[in-house]
Amino acid sequence: MGDSLLAEPLLWLIGASEIGFWIFMVAGLAARYVLRRERLGAALLLGVPLMDVVLIVASTVDLAGGGEPNRVHGLAAVYLGLTVAFGHSLVRWADVRFAHRFAGGPAPVKPPRGGPARTRYEWREFGKVVVAWGIAAAVLVLLTVVGGREFPGPAQWPADPMWSWLGTVSVVAGIWFVVGPLWATVLPGSADSGRERTRV
Repeated sequence: MGDSLLAEPLLWLIGASEIGFWIFMVAGLAARYVLRRERLGAALLLGVPLMDVVLIVASTVDLAGGGEPNRVHGLAAVYLGLTVAFGHSLVRWADVRFAHRFAGGPAPVKPPRGGPARTRYEWREFGKVVVAWGIAAAVLVLLTVVGGREFPGPAQWPADPMWSWLGTVSVVAGIWFVVGPLWATVLPGSADSGRERTRV
């Protein structure tokens, strides 16, 4: 992997993609709600998914050109999964707040604290985790094929520089499932009950 991970151009591209994500999002929403330039705002917001396209193309070209698969390629796959699965929700979250602050839009609604609404919310959020996992896995498959390597089995993931990331994401997804949708399903009224007790 070279002298250091910091010497990997792809790692710098991931950082640039993250910075670009926030720049395009904030600039797009500012143009839409502060400058009242709807078309300019829409054009700038198109740069958010464009960063993902640049990253996947760069990762693929790197391996196709003979690059050695490493942890940075795996990180790129996970990053793509997370940005695709959660990016739209994050933009929508920011959009509501910009609209409220600069365009007289309704105040942001907080997530439900308990009951069936909270359960549905937790399952919906966990669904994004599943989507992120699936996209990361698909990108790893693509990078493995492009790199001309054999597919490692799950037992081999920890030792594989790229696929070890999917093992890490699987653990995170399992923990998220337990503390999120499973907990909300088993104890759907726990948050509401706790809130009611604090009011007494």
